[in-house]
Amino acid sequence: GCGRCEWLELLSEWGLQALGVDQDSGMLASCAELKLNFEQGDAITYLQALPGESQVIISAFHLVEHIPFDVLRVLTSEAMRVLKPGGLLIMETPNPENLVVATRQFYLDPTHQKPIPSELLAFVAEYAGFVRVKTVGLQEPKDLIGKIEITLADVFHGASPDYAVIAQKNADSDILTLFEEVFAQRYGLGQKELFERWDSCMNNRIQF
Repeated sequence: GCGRCEWLELLSEWGLQALGVDQDSGMLASCAELKLNFEQGDAITYLQALPGESQVIISAFHLVEHIPFDVLRVLTSEAMRVLKPGGLLIMETPNPENLVVATRQFYLDPTHQKPIPSELLAFVAEYAGFVRVKTVGLQEPKDLIGKIEITLADVFHGASPDYAVIAQKNADSDILTLFEEVFAQRYGLGQKELFERWDSCMNNRIQF
């Protein structure tokens, strides 16, 4: 699901040998203009044709919410098969923990099937055999991260509107150690934290 190839372009700038796959010819026109490597086709079919332990990273940005759950399970199991030891699977999707995303924005795209809670997507990766699974909140308002006095509107739309599950395949300890610091960090802004801040604000405003 490489879309207009923004991620593919960035990987290429970093010197990585990257290839995008997408079914949408209109989206892929941007890839052609940028002279990036891509193929038009189905992501699952492409994965199934790859040899085992041949890839370092497999990314699926805003793809999993478009496919049935059984296909999602195939995606994660095939990614597990074709990734090299220590390889990463990255799956980004709208975050239903954000109330505005869950109740309105998600349904603006009629090709979306259903919102996927982060706990479920993480479990699918764990079930496929990935040794490390990290949920990363994305795209939250930067000015809200350290804000103490929050409004009710902040509570409803302030949680990270997107999240990604990053799953790592098992490998020797010298490889896994390189990623420990990154996997240990906390990313994003959750609904629970916003509610706690709101409760704290309300309690502080109560006059006795």
